[in-house]
Amino acid sequence: MTTKHPSIQTVPTPGCIVEFMQGNEPHIAWVEEASGDKLRLYTLNKRETKLPSSRLLPWAGPRFEGKFTREAILEKLREHAKLREELASGVDPLEIWELAQGEVTQASAVWFAGLAFEDPDVDRVAAMGRALLGVKTHFKFQPPNFEVHPAEVVERRIAEQEAARERELVVDAGHEFFHELWTGWASGRRKDVAKLASQLDPVAAVKLEALLRGLLADAENQELAPLWQSLRKGLPEHPHQPLILATEWGIVAPHHNYLLDQAGYEPGDAWSAAFEGEIASLEKEFQAKRAEPEPVEYVSVDSPTTRDIDDAFHVEKSPEGWRVSMALARPTLSWDFEGGLGREVSRRASSLYLPEGVSHMMPERLGCGLYSLNAGEDRPALILDWTLDASGSVTDFSPRLAWVRVAANLTYEGVERTLTDGSAGASVSAAHELAGMLRAARIDRGAVVIDRPEPKIRLEGAPADIRVDIVHLEEHPEAQMTVSELMILANTSMAAWAAQHGVALMHRVQDISIPHSYSGVWTDPVDMHRVVKQLAGATMEVRPGRHASLAAEAYAPITSPLRRLTDLVNLSQVESYLASGAPRLSRDELVARMPGMAARLDAVGQVQRFRPRYWKLLYMREQSRQREFEAVAVEDCGPVAVLSLVELQMYVRCGRDTLGGSVTPGQKFWLKLGKVDPLTNEFRVLGAREAEEKPEPGDWPPQVD
Repeated sequence: MTTKHPSIQTVPTPGCIVEFMQGNEPHIAWVEEASGDKLRLYTLNKRETKLPSSRLLPWAGPRFEGKFTREAILEKLREHAKLREELASGVDPLEIWELAQGEVTQASAVWFAGLAFEDPDVDRVAAMGRALLGVKTHFKFQPPNFEVHPAEVVERRIAEQEAARERELVVDAGHEFFHELWTGWASGRRKDVAKLASQLDPVAAVKLEALLRGLLADAENQELAPLWQSLRKGLPEHPHQPLILATEWGIVAPHHNYLLDQAGYEPGDAWSAAFEGEIASLEKEFQAKRAEPEPVEYVSVDSPTTRDIDDAFHVEKSPEGWRVSMALARPTLSWDFEGGLGREVSRRASSLYLPEGVSHMMPERLGCGLYSLNAGEDRPALILDWTLDASGSVTDFSPRLAWVRVAANLTYEGVERTLTDGSAGASVSAAHELAGMLRAARIDRGAVVIDRPEPKIRLEGAPADIRVDIVHLEEHPEAQMTVSELMILANTSMAAWAAQHGVALMHRVQDISIPHSYSGVWTDPVDMHRVVKQLAGATMEVRPGRHASLAAEAYAPITSPLRRLTDLVNLSQVESYLASGAPRLSRDELVARMPGMAARLDAVGQVQRFRPRYWKLLYMREQSRQREFEAVAVEDCGPVAVLSLVELQMYVRCGRDTLGGSVTPGQKFWLKLGKVDPLTNEFRVLGAREAEEKPEPGDWPPQVD
């Protein structure tokens, strides 16, 4: 095997057959002239070419003596090219790789030819070389030898090769398909999508769908970026192009909520089916731990559609003051934060209340059933007990664990009616009176209350032809004030108690300075805008800190454990301390987990903040062709003014020229809207007309007596 066959030439000279690489393939040629390192060759395609000998493949021969005409040369080249092709087709390079494994890491084509042929001549060596050049997954040509890739490299290269093949298939199929979908959408003349899709290769179709779904979840996905750029080449830029293509294809329904994809949040309750075993186990433990409920007539107050009821109260008034007891739903009775269900609920982080439907943080069997404070049902609870003096100041507070049976689930509408006509029960009446005192005391301490009525968004019809309606429901200010003040009392009291007992909780902190003249209840659009500009958003922190706009020295949310992760975690901290004398997590452990919880709360919170705005913009687009929108100027910013759309509770900037020149806060206009794009969150004012005389400018802030 070490002796070369006579046909194999060491130095290419005139009359010698050689091969060289061109276009990633070996080409055969005849040496017509050799001058040092420079060769003049005649190729099989009847062309002369000049090459340095270093460009030749490491097999040369055979060599023919004498003079040959061009036709005779071509005949020899054809003869040997055909022979080598036939010999190469009979070589199994993968079998050669198997034989070479463990023997060599690199070797010449002559050595490899010896594995398949007895005393191989130059044609057989060339055939072997050609065969090995064709399997770059297993061999690397490093002239003059071939390197043998180890098994792990081969596996990786095969995977890369398959991925490249699939990518090419997807690009070839998807480029035209996506262009057809886009041009149909952009022109308003929809294509026959079913016909277009039927022409796709099935494998490519699966890959294209996965690509679009991946981009819906993460538009900046770096792994998908190269393929996406190849597919969308030639298309105009649009921030929501994947969503539009997915909708046109029918992968997602019209008006698909891509914000849920970005947050990784599955809507509805179907997700909970994967945790059937854990839910059943919690139901079983619930029955095992059941205890006699306290004989206190708690009532809850919520909207009529609320199914996850997590707070109820009982208030008694006496000449000395008030006694208040609040029951908070206790889903932490047997909760395992580290189990599969616990991790998924923590990842969901919050319930979502959207116009298209409610998605609960917890499985509905638990959040709306087993742990919800439904009237007439025995439930575990965290009980908060207060004693307050006649002025509404807390003189005593303590939390404890117990079971309760709520007497009634009341609605805001019903409570408002009974408070108005004087027929409210003693507990509700006392709670309302106390709440008024609590709010007055908070305002006196500097609290800011923004009373902005949020419009109700109603959706009707199928997704393809959905109709959006904006309605302003009857307000229930006294009932809502009663509940909100008791909730603030609970969350501030728990923050103070936790600080005294060394229990780490998550707090909402808004440590800013607010001028005392800004305190109060604000309802006018101009006043609200001015006040809100002075407020910074609250942050979630483990350290207790001041919440300025609530006039609270510390505020730890705990009243909505069925709906918010912060409240669920805080409840578990308190329950663990009351049951065992130590919180579930130390302060350092809670601090370590805070970034992850904050990220999830922010991701899910964005869905709650931005999705209703999409429907408002869709409503504006539907209505803008036939009507104007009432607006109030809330701020003059020089060349532009800021206006509040009264019906929709949305702000818009508009050039002063469009508004007729100077603008005074409080001035009312009727706006004609131009382009409205719900997807890009944009709308423009096309024209405006003044609704009434300009108001007289007043002092700000208002003078306080």
